[in-house]
Amino acid sequence: MKDTEKQTVVTSDHVMIRTEGLTKRYGKLLVLNAIDEVIKEGEKVAIIGPSGSGKSTFLRCLNCMEDPSEGSIFFEGVDIADPKVNINTHRERIGMVFQQFNLFNNKTVLQNIMMAPVYVGKRNLRRDKVHNFWLPLTNLFRHEKQEKRAITTTKEEIVKNARARAEELLSRIGLSEKANVYPATLSGGQKQRIAIVRALAMNPRVMLFDEPTSALDPEMVGEVLDLIKQLAQEGMTMVIVTHEMGFAREVADRVLFMDGGVIAEQGSPEEVFGAPKTERLQGFLAKVL
Repeated sequence: MKDTEKQTVVTSDHVMIRTEGLTKRYGKLLVLNAIDEVIKEGEKVAIIGPSGSGKSTFLRCLNCMEDPSEGSIFFEGVDIADPKVNINTHRERIGMVFQQFNLFNNKTVLQNIMMAPVYVGKRNLRRDKVHNFWLPLTNLFRHEKQEKRAITTTKEEIVKNARARAEELLSRIGLSEKANVYPATLSGGQKQRIAIVRALAMNPRVMLFDEPTSALDPEMVGEVLDLIKQLAQEGMTMVIVTHEMGFAREVADRVLFMDGGVIAEQGSPEEVFGAPKTERLQGFLAKVL
């Protein structure tokens, strides 16, 4: 996909993620310093910067894999950094892809992809059944009566639907023949593509990528980047920490340059790569381009 073919799909003003004063410390070490940032629905945001600048910590804070020391993280209007919020409910809509794949080696490829949808589906079914069972008693003690929840599925249907979705995703990436093999038999590029579709199986609203190609051999990088590009063209909201400058220039709507725990500069790929304003960004690009 050439630069001239890149589609700008950020047409919505809907804010997907917003951070306010996001700060992270490890003891006396300040890793993130009061970051205010907004990511809109449909945006593709690439985060670049030197090692130790806070890129991966910032990304992991966006779904509270790292709890902030101070500040707020709003996902679709809800402060998920609030201890009273059930973070797991919101994480179901935030896909995360790591450097090291994190596949379960004792489960087949198909089982890896099905695991989260089956777990969440059965958990929600169990929760609704328990709610309905106790509803007559709980309503005796409530001023506002709760309604009975409709049970529209079964455990068997949950598994069936998860399997169908997993098979559809495997077909999409051309790995249907790997459904019943174990991750140890796959190449690095295949493992990372499986990790991406495993996240997609939950139908996330946003995808977070933490240097998704850094653990791959050079010849395997292209197949993973091609899949991410496809998702970008389809309008998926993305935040990608990457060392692949060409990829960031090609896919991103906006590039954030992090240095010293802050977003030191940001703009369109043309602005960041073609006309960097700060000496720090100029020096960084001189080393990596």
